[in-house]
Amino acid sequence: MLTEKPLSLRMDADTLARLDEQASETGRPRSELVRRYVEEGVRMDRHPGIVFRPGPAGRRAGLAGGPDVWTVVSVMRDLGVSSDRAIDATADHLELPAGRVQMALRYYADHREEIDGFIRRNEEEAERAYEAWLREQAALA
Repeated sequence: MLTEKPLSLRMDADTLARLDEQASETGRPRSELVRRYVEEGVRMDRHPGIVFRPGPAGRRAGLAGGPDVWTVVSVMRDLGVSSDRAIDATADHLELPAGRVQMALRYYADHREEIDGFIRRNEEEAERAYEAWLREQAALA
């Protein structure tokens, strides 16, 4: 269970005004935005090359200018290559430098539950879409 603790902080007026503007535009409470910015900022400091982007399933980690971390991990699993070749095979498949695949794996190593959840939701959605397609094909027959 997540335990929240209060934190008091000071920021300059311009930053606070931009925060209030963002809160107004997004309809999110200022405190929620501050928590998100701090959490994502700490993660990006610990994992250079990782950024966060919005999406229908929520914000997710990805390689800057590249695929989402869950995509990299999913491709690596799907390739089924032995561990000593997994990084190179994934890099070749995604047309990424091996170092970028390693960035994604380092993030995954620290946030497995989060990334596994994205992979699971993607697989479930793909299965639902496939089943809908099969029903459509049967209706056309």
